[in-house]
Amino acid sequence: MNAVSGDLAFLPLGGTGEIGMNLNVYRCDGALLAVDCGIGFAGRDNPEVDVMVPDPVWLAERRDRLVGLVITHAHEDHLGAVVHLWRQFRCPVYATPFAAAVLTRKLTEAGMIQEVPLVVTQPRARFALGPFDLQYLPVAHSVPESQALVLRTRHGTVLHTGDWKLDPDPLVGPRTDEAAFAALGEEGVLAMVCDSTNAMVEGHSGSEAEVRRNLAALIRGMKGRVAVTGFASNVARMESIALAGRAAGRQVALFGRSLRNIEAAARECGYLKSIPPFVPEDEAGYLPDDELLLICTGSQGEPRSAMAKIAEDTHPNIALGEGDTVIFSSRRIPGNERAIQRIQDGLVRRGCRVMTDEDHMVHVSGHPARDELKRLYALVKPRYSVPVHGEWRHMQEHAALATECGAIPFLVEDGDVLRLSGNRPEVVEGVPAGRLAVDGDRLLPFDGSIIAARRRMMFNGVVMASLAVDGQGRVLGEPQVSAPGLFETGDPEPALIAAELRRVVSELPVALRREDDQLRETARSALRKALGRRLRKRPTVEIHLLRV
Repeated sequence: MNAVSGDLAFLPLGGTGEIGMNLNVYRCDGALLAVDCGIGFAGRDNPEVDVMVPDPVWLAERRDRLVGLVITHAHEDHLGAVVHLWRQFRCPVYATPFAAAVLTRKLTEAGMIQEVPLVVTQPRARFALGPFDLQYLPVAHSVPESQALVLRTRHGTVLHTGDWKLDPDPLVGPRTDEAAFAALGEEGVLAMVCDSTNAMVEGHSGSEAEVRRNLAALIRGMKGRVAVTGFASNVARMESIALAGRAAGRQVALFGRSLRNIEAAARECGYLKSIPPFVPEDEAGYLPDDELLLICTGSQGEPRSAMAKIAEDTHPNIALGEGDTVIFSSRRIPGNERAIQRIQDGLVRRGCRVMTDEDHMVHVSGHPARDELKRLYALVKPRYSVPVHGEWRHMQEHAALATECGAIPFLVEDGDVLRLSGNRPEVVEGVPAGRLAVDGDRLLPFDGSIIAARRRMMFNGVVMASLAVDGQGRVLGEPQVSAPGLFETGDPEPALIAAELRRVVSELPVALRREDDQLRETARSALRKALGRRLRKRPTVEIHLLRV
């Protein structure tokens, strides 16, 4: 796409579907500004992939016009992809102290801390990047220092809300600054790009203070060991659990690497001052049961989390069983239901009592319900609304609500270029947008050959045959056929298939047997046919040919 001078446009490269991965781009008079850069978790629909990031190709090709990347808050779906994508952007990264502390740890682990120009920007700061006059506005959310971003341009003002809610008592950090939003509304807002996650939820999202009171009341009366799992980044929840444990005469230990990283970032930024150091993980198991409270990772059923290992009784430092209690202080993210249920079933089998937000008030969302959305529209009074961050049904419901509130909504998908300047917003074109799979240090196209091969192997299996021949192509010894996941150990079928493979190769003309490529392809074809007759499947087939 050629640079368009004299316009203001918004284009999401990730963040308008059900898989997080926020990467938003604003264009003003040809200059580009990126807002957030997050990962997404593949979930049960894509078991061949763990983590995904937005495809950055369009933005990377225009990085000479990229004035910066601004992070709104420290959640993985908003900053987790920086370590994977920054080398394609090579621009300054702006973040508040807490988000910067979290990001610094990630960059250090990736060996990139000396490369990335990370600019620590205070909450409420106002700063200019190219033609963008930017300002942070504090909002309450389930992580400290979440900020909405105001973009003032000569074409008009855009409010990018990020993730937010109206919590009367968020416990850690300030409330959403409604006065600042009201002042912005009086100033005039061209468009509001706004969180849609809970657009279908009536009423109010609830307060962290209410969760703190309920956790304290629940834990006070419990016997045995108590464990609580939730979202690691929720520092207010971590503090609430620790205070509840102390009030009940329990010492508190953290179990899980992400929790320890968040604790370190929080203390570095001046949070958790009222909480004494947590008991080291390797010492917690020696405390009396009634004097121990665990805070664990694994609320979403992550297979390598502390709670998953506890449920399987494979954790090296702690065990839970008869008479113990586990509280899931979190909601079930769609797609994680089976994994969460598996952990909860494992805990119950071990004799634990499991408590969730379905039967006790132990969690509130960090996103606005409908009454909060209506309140923000009343304060900001945007001319146009752009719902983002949710499934299509959430954004559609948000659009209907925006209409009720007097704004004109525009629904966009990843890759749509929504021009905001001019007489009326319109999608003027589309740019490449997609997903890449994180595979170690590599980024693989989600629809590329490697992921496709993994998908085939996962559902159809893989068969490997080793074949030794002499210079004339005569088979030496017996071929070896390995088919993990297709045949049981000791099953006679692989040996029968190997014998058939030997026969087919032995019957080939001598001239063909002398050519490695032709011999290998013939053997592969014969192996496929033999497997098709026996399994009625088409597994991935590999031939290892050794000519002696």
